[in-house]
Amino acid sequence: MPLYWTIDSRKRLFTGVGEGEITFADAISLLEALAGAKALSYRKLFDGRAVQSAMTGDEVLAVCARIRAYHDQASVGALAMVGTQEQTVKFARLLGALATADRPMKLFTSVRQARSWLEHQQPG
Repeated sequence: MPLYWTIDSRKRLFTGVGEGEITFADAISLLEALAGAKALSYRKLFDGRAVQSAMTGDEVLAVCARIRAYHDQASVGALAMVGTQEQTVKFARLLGALATADRPMKLFTSVRQARSWLEHQQPG
């Protein structure tokens, strides 16, 4: 699987990175791991600069629906996403679903900046 993550319950922090083509199954596995670990309220840092989507438009919509369903179930923690400018445009719909939650969210082009911002956010 091209998604890798660490869930640190002591710091209440999820850190993820992706590389290569991401499928619908990959995205759902990541979301289910977050929910299963009861880490939805944790602060999250995700570096997706090396990710390319292999999802269809309908699959992206299904991922968005799953994200919104999680938002309705529990509070979600701050999110720092690292990506390229091109990815921001390409994944606008998915980013919109992520932004619907009542939580701080910011996009970055460097992990260092994202980590610095996230460290100033309140753990969930």
